[in-house]
Amino acid sequence: MENRLIVLALGTFAIGTDSFVVAGILPDVARSLGIGIGAAGQLITVYAAAYAVLTPIMAALTARWPRRRVLLCGLVVFVFGNLATALSPGLALVLASRAVAGLGAAMFTPAASASAAALVPPERRGRALAMVIAGLSAATALGAPTGTVIGTLGSWRLTMWFVAALGALAALGVAALLPRIPGPPPLGLRARLAPLGDARVAATLATTLLVFGGLFFVYSYINLVLDRATGGDGTVLAALLAVWGVAATIGNLVSGRLTDRFGNRPVINGAIVILAADFVLLPWAGATLHGAVIVLVVWGLCGWGLLAPQQHRLIAIAPAIAPIVLALSGAAVYAGAAAASAIGAIALRALDAHRLGLFSAAVILAGLIAAETAQALIRRRRSGTASAAVSQAPLRRRCRRPPRAAEAAEACRRALHGQPRIRSAPGGSICANAGRRPQPSLPFTLRKLRFRYNNRENAGTVTEAINGC
Repeated sequence: MENRLIVLALGTFAIGTDSFVVAGILPDVARSLGIGIGAAGQLITVYAAAYAVLTPIMAALTARWPRRRVLLCGLVVFVFGNLATALSPGLALVLASRAVAGLGAAMFTPAASASAAALVPPERRGRALAMVIAGLSAATALGAPTGTVIGTLGSWRLTMWFVAALGALAALGVAALLPRIPGPPPLGLRARLAPLGDARVAATLATTLLVFGGLFFVYSYINLVLDRATGGDGTVLAALLAVWGVAATIGNLVSGRLTDRFGNRPVINGAIVILAADFVLLPWAGATLHGAVIVLVVWGLCGWGLLAPQQHRLIAIAPAIAPIVLALSGAAVYAGAAAASAIGAIALRALDAHRLGLFSAAVILAGLIAAETAQALIRRRRSGTASAAVSQAPLRRRCRRPPRAAEAAEACRRALHGQPRIRSAPGGSICANAGRRPQPSLPFTLRKLRFRYNNRENAGTVTEAINGC
């Protein structure tokens, strides 16, 4: 079982490397293509936007495919896109090839998360999702720094060849080790977007969009944000990215266990609050190498520690359509990245790059509001469901055991009127129908019965009934 999850993590490792390596080689790309940093940042925007837009579309088109075929086709398209990027001579073809690579990532990543959730029992779902996501965070620790060093020592095109090789290796692993996993019931595009109509799902996805949008405001231009700490040295930047990636891997794995133990709410809220404080301090802490290390460690632990509990919350909301909501979750991450890199390019014209952390902190805190809104909606739906279940349940009334004297009196009353005696039920009830409220006991005792009916013609009947009681 662990080997199968590792294979899926290997694929997300390749895709994660492609997602994060561009930020480290952005100056080299700009010089090579003769464009500015803001224009070069659109490589990130196009890739992320293609992922976000095409994820639900490809999920609908491949709905009838087995998951293994979806995973393999996604990796093949991904490899082709990166090879095209490495060979493209101009900006237009580079951007088009980045969109193709984003298409492959959009096919693979949601299917990998859904497959991981299907391979394990529910009580281990958080750990399985964390392991797959660990491929993305490990890419920040190993893949992106390695690609940055390759781009610094050689060329950014060699970095793209490196990413393509990782994707090919992941495809071989999936073909060799992953079992056949049937696909979910086929759904059209409208049905796949229908979960957005659920306010709980929408609020949870808004949390992901805002928090990761805030994170990518800084990451997309991290070369500029940390230039005081790195001195413009790409090797130092690669080392800092490696530290960030190691912390991200640890945070992701730990968050999965914390989610299984404590639930998703404390993990989500705690991570967001710490991230906001971390980014508030970034403009000052990022001025030195030691301060940058501390900021990146906290960022890696909490930023990547947010994905597993967020996906756990989505699956808890809609377990029957887990692949669909997980695909939307991935789309929200990349939509945040696309918006962040595009808006960041505009913000750099009026704002010092070293101050981007303050803007990011404000966006991240907006994500906390969305997270608490989602929690309130989940609690309200849960309490409403419980109330409906109680109101719709059949009324089960237990008849209380009457006092002994009243029970005897009831037997006597029935004897007087020629009605058959009803024996007590196991629960002590003398009701003929246990689902009906028992008749109130008669307000007299046996002595009053003897006195009242002593001289009547049916006294023998009464006495016989009393003795029988």
